[in-house]
Amino acid sequence: MLHRNIHLSVNPPGPYYVSVKEDYLYYHYGCDDVQDQGWGCGYRTLQTLCSWVKFQQKATRDVPTISEIQKALVEMGDKPKNFDGSREWIGSFEVSICIDFFFNVPCKIVHIRSGIELEDHLVALESHFNTFGSPIMMGGDTDNSSKCILGVCFKPKSLLILDPHCYDKNPTVDHVIGGGLIKWRMMDTFLESSFYNLCLPQLKCNNKQ
Repeated sequence: MLHRNIHLSVNPPGPYYVSVKEDYLYYHYGCDDVQDQGWGCGYRTLQTLCSWVKFQQKATRDVPTISEIQKALVEMGDKPKNFDGSREWIGSFEVSICIDFFFNVPCKIVHIRSGIELEDHLVALESHFNTFGSPIMMGGDTDNSSKCILGVCFKPKSLLILDPHCYDKNPTVDHVIGGGLIKWRMMDTFLESSFYNLCLPQLKCNNKQ
């Protein structure tokens, strides 16, 4: 089950916040009958970002499948032939070139050396949501689970995170929220020992209000 705009069901922790604009769909493990548990989180976050782009462009092409994503990365020369059909992970860089490949939308990559430095980028993330409005892919090394950033709050300082690691094929909104698959995370919950790479699609939403 692909829930639309699921962040609207989560109350912000404070009054001063910004969040994703316009429509997107929540992609997660197994949502299309592909059993990708344990390796597909980056693909699912990419699909969530692609769904937002598709809505903005009113694109006729569908959100790419995991198979189509792998074939595209091989075609672009980013991966060897044996990547197609594998269970290898992808990160923020692969997400960025795939969004450009499928939808002709460039992305900005932001490298953050440590989780403790995420706080220094909150103003830039606020500017992104106000200027473009798109969801953001977040990947890392020690903290290598893909995440989707849907919002920023300043009091208290926190990020709205959508987690693709959902093991239920047809989760209800209550299940997603109750399971912590979408929640506002305080800055001290991100690892000091991990770097983080963010992928920010550079497409302005149709209606920023």
